[in-house]
Amino acid sequence: MKNLIEAAIEARDKAYAPYSHFKVGACLKAKNGKIYTGCNIENSSYPATNCAERTAIFKAVSEGVKEFECIVIVGGRKDGQLEICPPCGICRQVMSEFCDPEKFQIILAKSEKEYETYLLKELLPLSFGGELL
Repeated sequence: MKNLIEAAIEARDKAYAPYSHFKVGACLKAKNGKIYTGCNIENSSYPATNCAERTAIFKAVSEGVKEFECIVIVGGRKDGQLEICPPCGICRQVMSEFCDPEKFQIILAKSEKEYETYLLKELLPLSFGGELL
């Protein structure tokens, strides 16, 4: 767990957040063991902003990887301490596209020693997927 949290913190350092000043980093672990990181990337047209979680997932999917074990998310004000930073609704829905809600773990970390772990089904109850389309 320690190496995943460290990787998420390093990814957070690369965040581009000139508007909110809230920097987020994510570290996604694929079932094949490969690690993908992402940071939030803001845009003056706010809907064009991309979250750290989706950045990591999209990097993995763009390389052909679509099965994941867990994601670590860290976030906080640019120069402040890390705080528990749950994923937004859009990120939760993207996770539901590729992750087993019964097994996929979402780790919200403040430090290597202080974190909370949730299953996707806890953070996105009653989700829908492609099976309904």
